Amino acid sequence: MTTLIQAKELYKKFDGVQAVDGVSFKVEEGEVFGFLGPNGAGKTTTVRMITGVLEPESGTAWVNGKSVKDEPTETKEEIGIAPEVSNAYIDLNGWQNMMLMGDLYGVSGSEKKSRAEELLKLFGLSDRKKSKVKGYSKGMQRRLILAMAMIHDPPILFLDEPTAGLDVQSQRLIKKRIRELNMEGKTIFLTTHNIPVANELCDRVAVINHGKIAAIDTPEKLKSTIRETQSVEVSFENGLHSSVLEKLEKAERVEKRGDKYKIYTWDPVWVVERLLNLAKEENRKILSIQTLGPSLEDAFVELTEGEDE
Repeated sequence: MTTLIQAKELYKKFDGVQAVDGVSFKVEEGEVFGFLGPNGAGKTTTVRMITGVLEPESGTAWVNGKSVKDEPTETKEEIGIAPEVSNAYIDLNGWQNMMLMGDLYGVSGSEKKSRAEELLKLFGLSDRKKSKVKGYSKGMQRRLILAMAMIHDPPILFLDEPTAGLDVQSQRLIKKRIRELNMEGKTIFLTTHNIPVANELCDRVAVINHGKIAAIDTPEKLKSTIRETQSVEVSFENGLHSSVLEKLEKAERVEKRGDKYKIYTWDPVWVVERLLNLAKEENRKILSIQTLGPSLEDAFVELTEGEDE
C-alpha cells in the first residue's frame, strides 16, 4: 500500500503554548482519513503544516513522496484544499472563480474549461455558473469550493468541515460526492467536528487532543476500546422523567436525547426487561427500544475528556 501523506514528529508553538506536540501519522492511498479533535486541539495547525501554509519548528511532512519543506510548489500540485471558510470571490460568478483557480494552478486553457464544465455539472452548479457567488446559498458555496479545489485534478483532497452548517439535503449531496470521489481513487483528508459524518465516511480516524495524537484506528475499533460498551435507547409515549430511569439498579448513566433516553449499562438485557416492567407499572407505552454498542462519539469523548489543564 502506498503512503500518500506522512507527518513525522511535527512540532509547533504559539506564544509559548505547544499547539502541536510531536504529531506523526500516515495516510494511505485511497483512504478517507478523518481528523477529529476538540477546539484548540491542534487540528488546523497540523493541517497547515502538512499543506505548506505553516512551517513546523521541527519535524517533517511528505505529500505523495514529496517533501513539503523542500518541494513546496510540487507539493501544492498534488493537493486540493477546500477550506471551511469560503475562498471564492463573491463578486465573481461561479465560472469566473473556476477559471481563476485554474489559472492559479497553471491548468491549460482547454483543459481548464473542460474541467470546469465537468465539475460544475458534478456538483449541480451548471445552471448557476453565470450567477455571482454572493447570491449562492451556503450549500452552493460549499459545492463551489469543492469544485474549485479539484480544477487541477489532484490525487489528494483536504476537506475542512465540508458539511458544516448545511441543511440535510446539501449534506447528503456533499457526502455522496465525497464517496464517489473516493471510489474514483481520490485520497481524502477530512477534518471535521461532525462525528456522525466521520463515522459514516472514514476508513480510519485520528483523534488529536492537546496537540498530541490520542488514537488512530478504524471507527469500529475505536468504539471497541472504550469501557462503556453497551447502552439501551428507549422512547416512551408522553415521556418519562429521567429521575425514574436513573434509579434503575444497573444504569451507569442516563442521557436525554430529544424524545429518547440513552441508558449506559453493563447489562443491557436486564435493563430492557426492567424497562418493559416499568412501562406496565407506570402505564406508559414504549414507542421504541433498542440496545446499542458504543458510538464514535462515545469513543471521542472517552479519548478527549478529563485532560484539561
